[in-house]
This record gives sequence, structure tokens and C-alpha cells, in this order.
Amino acid sequence: MSAAVLLSGVTKTFGATRAVDHLDLVVPRGAVYGFIGPNGAGKTTTIRMMMSIIFPDAGKLSVLDHASALDAKDRIGYLPEERGVYRKMRVGAFLTYLGRLKGISEGDLPGRVRRGLERVGLGDCEGKRCEELSKGMQQKVQFLAAIMHEPDLLILDEPFSGLDPVSARTLRLLVHEEHQRGATILFSTHVMPHAEELCDHVVMMHRGKKVLDDPLSTIRRQYDPRAIRFEPLDRDADLSPLAALPEVERVSQSDGGCEILLVNGTNPASAIPRLASAVPAARIEIARPRLEDVFIRIVTGGSDAADTESLRTQLQAGAEPKAVPV
Repeated sequence: MSAAVLLSGVTKTFGATRAVDHLDLVVPRGAVYGFIGPNGAGKTTTIRMMMSIIFPDAGKLSVLDHASALDAKDRIGYLPEERGVYRKMRVGAFLTYLGRLKGISEGDLPGRVRRGLERVGLGDCEGKRCEELSKGMQQKVQFLAAIMHEPDLLILDEPFSGLDPVSARTLRLLVHEEHQRGATILFSTHVMPHAEELCDHVVMMHRGKKVLDDPLSTIRRQYDPRAIRFEPLDRDADLSPLAALPEVERVSQSDGGCEILLVNGTNPASAIPRLASAVPAARIEIARPRLEDVFIRIVTGGSDAADTESLRTQLQAGAEPKAVPV
């Protein structure tokens, strides 16, 4: 089966800045790909090239077996980073208009509009003007416009940006439903937990380059930090017996307990009973590596504390990293 999206050596420069640098990418049909990295990493530029909004300076790409997304536009759903609705139009009319552009039959349109608005909790908003809705509600309407025609490929650029937790959860459920329907999902985000929750494959970008391209399960195995979260039964307990165990490389204090780094090669399953025997535990669990930590480890190598902290701040705040001159 052919790929839904295929990029080979794709490069894009703006003046002296190389926004995307010889990017290779294969997104299989039916996959859920998280396209992650700090703001300014090249994610949106790449998506705009996929959508034929801008064109690469070098390299080749195909979308749903076409050299241009324009030739498959009725099979693609796209939520751009820049939010926008026709503010003076009524919500139902706006969705109906976009549904016609995507080839939905006149007989199906009213039902799809009504059901879609009910799915996102906006069943009473069909007759309201778009400008009467909050930004979060407008974003839900724009998301509906992207999925209403049941696309084969759904591309979402920072889909959860600016949403309250309840609205973000609603959209995550809709993304999951679209995947269950059979759609290929590609979404970009600088918020790593969103990718951890939704995707089965992660592509990490940094300064225009791809630094990781693996299934989430592989990343978790490969970058397992051998860490154990440990909460003692007695909050005032002496934790020094933990550090004395031969399986333990380091014990770091944390709120309500500690994080234990095991010696390389240690089997956590065999170490956990020994830890619990050394100090009675209220809670003990293997600490799953976070994508944020994996990204920082790849980019910095963990060798420079200042660089590590700066990059972590960028990821958490969504700051723009410095441009990379060509």
C-alpha cells in the first residue's frame, strides 16, 4: 500500500534561513503521526508544502499519490495554524458552504452540519453568527469544517492551541474517532503530552532538521531512563538504604518521595522488590520517559545544563528558537 504522505529531500529557505533542511518523511495510510518540536522548528513550513500553499526549493513530495495536494483536495481535511472563520456568516451557513466546496451532496449536508455541531457541544449555535462565538467555539467549528467530508487524510497544525481543557479533550476524542473511521492523521504540536496521548508514531523536528522518526513504543524502549518513582510509606523515612543498593546509580529527592536511577542493564522488575524491602513503599512505579525529555536528550546530548534548561523553557513556553542561517 502506498504512503499517504511522502517527502524526499525536501528543503525550503526564506532569505538566509533554512526552515526545512533535506527532510525525508513517509506517513503510511491509516497511521497517526505526531509532528513535534518547538515553535519555529519547521513543522508549519513542512505542512504548508504538503498542502501546496508554498513549494519546496528542492526535493520531491506526494500526497495521496499526487504531486500536489490540490489534485486530492476533496480527500484532505486541513486545520491551519492560523484560525479563521467567516465572521459575519451564520455557523450553519458557513459549514454548508465549506461542505459544498468539498463535494458533499446537498441531500447530506444538513444532517452532517447538525450532527457535527452536536458532536462538539454546539447544537444550539447553528443559527448564530460566527463572530458571536468564543475563540474556542470558533476553533471547534473550523475543526468540523476539516472533518465534515470524511477525509482520507487529516492534517492538523497545532489543533489544541488556545483551547480550554474540556474543549481540548473533545477535539482529542474527535481525532480518535476520525482515526477509527480510517483516516490517516498528521498533527503538529509543540506540546509533547498531546503527542504522547494521541499518536502511534513521532517525528521530531529541530531547526529545520528531523532528529527522530520512530514509533512511540520504540522511543519508550530505546530512551528508557531506567528510572523508578518511589514514595515511602513514611514521608520522613531515611532513604539512604536505597542509595546503598548495588542496582541503584542515583537517588534524587522529589516532592513526596524520590526518583531512583538504576544502573545500566538492571532489570526494573527484579529491582523493585529489593527497593521495597530496603524502605517500605506507599507507591513504586517505573517512570515512563517523556517525549520532552527524549527530545532534549537528543538535541543537547545531556551535556550542557544551560542548553538543556533553555530548550526545556522553549518547549514549555512555545518560544521561538533562534533561526538557523543557511
